[in-house]
This record gives sequence, structure tokens and C-alpha cells, in this order.
Amino acid sequence: MHIVLYQPEIPQNTGNIGRTCVATGTSLHLIEPLGFRINEKELRRAGMDYWEHLDVTRYTNYEEFLEKHPGAKIWMASTKAKHTYTEVEYGPDDFIMFGRESAGIPEEILVENEENCIRIPMLPAIRSLNLSNSAAIVLYEALRQNGFSDMQMKGELHRLKWKE
Repeated sequence: MHIVLYQPEIPQNTGNIGRTCVATGTSLHLIEPLGFRINEKELRRAGMDYWEHLDVTRYTNYEEFLEKHPGAKIWMASTKAKHTYTEVEYGPDDFIMFGRESAGIPEEILVENEENCIRIPMLPAIRSLNLSNSAAIVLYEALRQNGFSDMQMKGELHRLKWKE
């Protein structure tokens, strides 16, 4: 699985998403320009000490991203999409793209990829969810559909034991 952030603006969101990617074995792709420096304290704090374990790739623009991943299946998360994120079938190598916090994915990109646009249902009074929450919601649905491959399925207590 791959998460793509199109021109992210808030380092804390990117840090949180990076931590989620490490926890799930997901690659993170960052399309520039970024609204922060990659070494910012807020980014590292949100990603905690997991950032060094993150598989992250940066691209100078959307065109470079497409050139490096020809034929890739790219789902585009947008509040403007017709389909919900649960109505589609995700493959294990799919990319899930999220746009800038302030503006989302540009409409020019969305209209070129209409059938791959997905949304998270929410009440009409709200404009959008937090970017890192949205990425986690959609990513975990994609992982669920693929059987949570290679992920730990049962937790253990620290001091006590679960009843069998």
C-alpha cells in the first residue's frame, strides 16, 4: 500500500501519517512543494521516533510522481467525490492520494480521474476531516480488504494474560 500527500501544508499531519505508515508497512510519497521543511521539529515530534523507519519518497511535482509510477492504481480522496471509500476494491499495491489541507487535490486532477475519486461520508455541516484522520480511515479499509497482510492481529497485555 502507498499513501500519497499532494503538497501537504501542516507538518504535524504529515508526521502523524508517517507514523501510521510505519505501523502498517505502507510507503509514504510526498509531492512538493511542501508547506514545511522535512526536518521540522513538529514533523518529527508527530512521527515520534518512527520517522527513521519510514519508507518515504519525495517528488518535485505531480508529473514526476506519475512518471515514476506508470500504470499505478491511484485512489484520490476528495470531499467532492461521488463514490465512498468503502465502495471500491483496493489492491495491495494501490496508491491513496490526499490533497493539501487548505484546498484538497486540484479539480483538474480529479476530473481526469473521476472513477478513482473516493470520499468519506460526513454530515453536510462539516467541510472536511483532519488529513491524518482521513488517511488512517481510508488506509485501514484498504488494509482490511487485503486481509491486514503481515500485521499483528492479536495484542498482548503487559502484566496479565487474556483468558483463553
